Amino acid sequence: MGASGLSRRRALSTAATVGLGLPVLAACGGDDTTTGATDPTPTSGGASPAPADPSASASATPEAPTGGFASTADIPVGGGGVFEEQRVVVTQPTEGEFKGFSFVCTHSGCPVNQVTDEILCPCHGSKFSITDGSPTAGPAPSPLEPMELIVGDDGSISLA
Repeated sequence: MGASGLSRRRALSTAATVGLGLPVLAACGGDDTTTGATDPTPTSGGASPAPADPSASASATPEAPTGGFASTADIPVGGGGVFEEQRVVVTQPTEGEFKGFSFVCTHSGCPVNQVTDEILCPCHGSKFSITDGSPTAGPAPSPLEPMELIVGDDGSISLA
């Protein structure tokens, strides 16, 4: 009976090890499968409604014209916009003059998040000039890094 009890313990121990190990392996395998399956699905799903809704396609064109991430029409005179994906702030201090700056605040590295008549950092209240990126308020010690822009004949704005 002692041998059979030991054998049962081993069997239960092995079963428990396998039982615990399989969910871990399944979880690892599940992530790869899910990622692969998830990525194409939204692309396909996103592509189907776009042709069915012409106004959605039309509104996407002015925001991202051919060859650029923004349009000059999207940048107000005396203001600007923050483009997180490109990590850039685009301003138009005077009509037809477009400036680009890094969207990383020089104080503590937070991303700026708004442009009014100044570029605003939400973390500690730093403000920057839309003309040259220099700090106008707050703890930021230096100007935002300038970024060179290309403004196309079609009004597209892209990074150089």
